[in-house]
Amino acid sequence: MSSPPSAGAAPGADLPGRDLPASAALPAAALPTEDPSSKDQSPEGQSSEGRTTANLADVDWRILPAGAVRSFFAAPSGSLAVVSLGDAAHPRVVLAPGVTGSKEDFTLVLPTLAAAGFHVTSYDLAGQFESTHAGPERLVPPRRHYDYDLFVADLLALLEDGPGPVHVLGYSFAATVAQLALARRPELFASLALLSCPPRSGQAFRGVSRIGWLSTVLGARAGARLMVWGIRRNFTQVTAARLRFVNERFELTRHRSIIDVMRLMKKTPDLVRMLAAAPIPLLVAVGEHDLWPLPLHAEFANRIGARLAVYPAGHSPCETTPDALARDLLALYASAPLSSGPT
Repeated sequence: MSSPPSAGAAPGADLPGRDLPASAALPAAALPTEDPSSKDQSPEGQSSEGRTTANLADVDWRILPAGAVRSFFAAPSGSLAVVSLGDAAHPRVVLAPGVTGSKEDFTLVLPTLAAAGFHVTSYDLAGQFESTHAGPERLVPPRRHYDYDLFVADLLALLEDGPGPVHVLGYSFAATVAQLALARRPELFASLALLSCPPRSGQAFRGVSRIGWLSTVLGARAGARLMVWGIRRNFTQVTAARLRFVNERFELTRHRSIIDVMRLMKKTPDLVRMLAAAPIPLLVAVGEHDLWPLPLHAEFANRIGARLAVYPAGHSPCETTPDALARDLLALYASAPLSSGPT
């Protein structure tokens, strides 16, 4: 890997997400409605506060945490842009962002995990942001489209590039990629966190709140255009600095990769049995206002035997409730075998 320097800092604090039992799906009437700035209870039963949407500064997402290192990884699909933080001799964590996302989505989570004794790596998926040149045409033999095998092979190559097993987080579409990677190479995983994961197999968009029905009408190309248009128009109401960064990111991201991912998400594989049988701890982490209704996430967590953590957030808890997510990730890692914990 090549490693140009980085600068900047991001403060850290702790706030746990609400731990909901995976023994039963939540009825609609039981959905949480607390204010994002409210206190919460830690796994130890003590109240603590951390950064949430209500009290986060308008972060410059182009600036990485102090000590973070930028590099590029030679993956099967091409050169992937990577950010790492922490001692390389420590147990590894790999964070995979979703479609239209990037490694910077975990900027506020990286310092807490690294300070806890982990070497944390995030990367841009092939075709996304600074991994724009990675794609199916660089595979051997070349292919025409981005597909599940491409994304899974890239993730597995990254997991193999160092000691293991590795704690893995897959965000949104990348949560499906991480599941497929686990099915293929379970020995590489110490734990698996599924952040804002599509909770249904098959046509995953059909369960999306309010506009899911559109997915049965729109093709992948139209769906990709609608997604990008909505993000650029700031329908999710992100901060001004975040919106600037997202728009800059779109200047590099290959639209072809977004279209292909939209097509893939309409054929989300059913991996529930595999996950339920996995010998590693699982976490389903989600905002209470996610794209998919919370009862679907609760049902999914119950079926796979995962802990369900819910945050006062939307589809991006890593951006809006980072300390809560980081705390729950550390609890997940602590529940894994001792050999995969801090040294």
